[in-house]
Amino acid sequence: QVQVVESGGGLVQPGGSLRLSCAASGNIFSITFMGWYRQAPGKQRELVATITSSGSINYADSVKGRFTISRDNVKNTMYLQMNSLKSEDSAVYYCNARGSDYARRFFDSWGQGTQVTVSS
Repeated sequence: QVQVVESGGGLVQPGGSLRLSCAASGNIFSITFMGWYRQAPGKQRELVATITSSGSINYADSVKGRFTISRDNVKNTMYLQMNSLKSEDSAVYYCNARGSDYARRFFDSWGQGTQVTVSS
């Protein structure tokens, strides 16, 4: 069983910055994929940024140039540095981790979400 926990959300003014963290724990053999998703009221959950074990990264067009995703494989932790935040970035941000446990079984785990509110 693999768990992921997000942290770092909060209230920030437009133009400000936040850094989100996602820590994975449990019976982890390897994490092959991690990603950030977000869901705002009345909207579908959408992809924000992803990073693979090989270092391949992609971003949603709406955050490209403002957000940076990174990963610490030793700590099994992923980060999302969010700069130049806009009100439309307000959402619950979710972490997703995929990989294999020690029994070589695939896992696909989601965190509980962390609220990001961008408002003056």
